[in-house]
Amino acid sequence: MVIDELTAQLNLLEPDIQLIQNYWNNSNLEKQFQKLTSLSQQENFWQLENQSEIMKELQHIRTQREQYTSIIKSYNDLQELIKLFTEDETELKKIKPDVTQLTRNVGHFKILLLLNKPEDSSNCFLNINAGAGGTESQDWANMLLRMYLRFCERQKLNAQVIDYQAADEAGIKSATLFIKGKNAYGLLKGEQGIHRLVRISPFDSNKRRHTSFTAVSVAPETPEIAITIDPNDLRIDTYRASGAGGQHVNKTESAVRITHLPTKTVVQCQNERSQLQNKETAMKMLKAKLAQKQKEELDAHNAKKEKKKIEWGSQIRSYVLHPYKMVKDHRTNLDSPQPDLILDGDLQNFIESYLLWHTKN
Repeated sequence: MVIDELTAQLNLLEPDIQLIQNYWNNSNLEKQFQKLTSLSQQENFWQLENQSEIMKELQHIRTQREQYTSIIKSYNDLQELIKLFTEDETELKKIKPDVTQLTRNVGHFKILLLLNKPEDSSNCFLNINAGAGGTESQDWANMLLRMYLRFCERQKLNAQVIDYQAADEAGIKSATLFIKGKNAYGLLKGEQGIHRLVRISPFDSNKRRHTSFTAVSVAPETPEIAITIDPNDLRIDTYRASGAGGQHVNKTESAVRITHLPTKTVVQCQNERSQLQNKETAMKMLKAKLAQKQKEELDAHNAKKEKKKIEWGSQIRSYVLHPYKMVKDHRTNLDSPQPDLILDGDLQNFIESYLLWHTKN
């Protein structure tokens, strides 16, 4: 029946509507809108040096506010109409296009709200480093690499493995992805931190439970003008590249490792066949990391955070496969009893939950 179909569609929208309302209430956008509106109405406003910037920001927030108001009103109105025409199939069929349009508007607006920083639309570099735990953590790092590759597939993002350091026994020591696509950095920025795995070890003949750690870092690709690097501050090393499973092994030293001596930041790339191309990609990665470092140092909130070791007590998310199944984000307290889905790239709920949490902090 049409009534059942429409009711089900609105029920599916309810969590997103709640998320949008929570975001709006916690973001201070309404307060900022009122403040800027009041300022723009003052008699001497057009004499202010920054009046054009103020009007640009006001227009941006006004557009968001109109979209927000329209969505909430439409959602409430459709609920009332469905109740009113419960027994009238003809009228209910007329409502169907409006429910479909609302679903589209909610999906678009949710992402627009949560990813509203200038850098959110950037491509990004995602680096995975195995931590405490030896072979266990190296295998765990490889599981995370697969998880992010699957997530990128789901989101239609182009993920390219530009560096891959295989471990001696199993898994990887490290890997770096260059991810291109709409809102790549905005979607993945909350993945930065320590990821902890608890499971029965497949490498332990006694089948004991092990805890493993892997670090993930994410940096947006920066424009060429964003940061300047003194060539004298760099140490550039070359080495032979090797891919997963021994594939794409070069007989020449085409892989490049660049160390920024003042900050001890290290990047490496082996994806391209040419040493020159690898160097260019590594320099892009280095600039992204240094720009991100500068931004964090300027951010008072981040400046207070101590650098965390890749070990117990510093994780942002735990993945427990034994003695029970649970994935839990320790920042947002969101959890899922389906780690298999999460490890297959179904990260959207965790990402949206983080973005919402981030607006409150």
